[in-house]
Amino acid sequence: MIKGLHHNAYRCRDSEETRQFYEGFLGLPLVHTLKIERTMSGRDTGGGVLHTFYQLDDGSCLAFFEAPHMPFDFKEQHDFDLHIALEVTPDVLEKMFAKGQAEGREVRGVSDHKFIHSIYFRDPNGYVIELAAKVAGHEAAMDPKQSHARDILNDWQAMKPKAATAA
Repeated sequence: MIKGLHHNAYRCRDSEETRQFYEGFLGLPLVHTLKIERTMSGRDTGGGVLHTFYQLDDGSCLAFFEAPHMPFDFKEQHDFDLHIALEVTPDVLEKMFAKGQAEGREVRGVSDHKFIHSIYFRDPNGYVIELAAKVAGHEAAMDPKQSHARDILNDWQAMKPKAATAA
């Protein structure tokens, strides 16, 4: 049985720039760092990799790999392609919105999704970071018996346009 999320890992351009955002701006403490020359399976990293871990209140982490010798296509992600949503309280959502504006950061929102209110930032690597605060109705929205999640997915599957097939 899966107990929970230990960490999600992403590439980063620069570990210190990433630390400044996740620890300095968001307030997630840097709790662990691994310098990897060879992987545990014996693969050479080609010059070294730094793996950093930033802890959330529940003990799970966001982690990053800086691998300067390994090409990676960093780009600004569209919300639909990739975003990291972190839960906060409504008062923290307001404070972080104001903090982002005061620092001149790109901040979008507040978006009312009916079960959460969200704001959005972009981290130094181009990833979209969503801060989400639960609102009244969250429990019902996340209860599959009330939200009819499976029925909506089944309807979507039946109605979505079919992808073009290669000839």
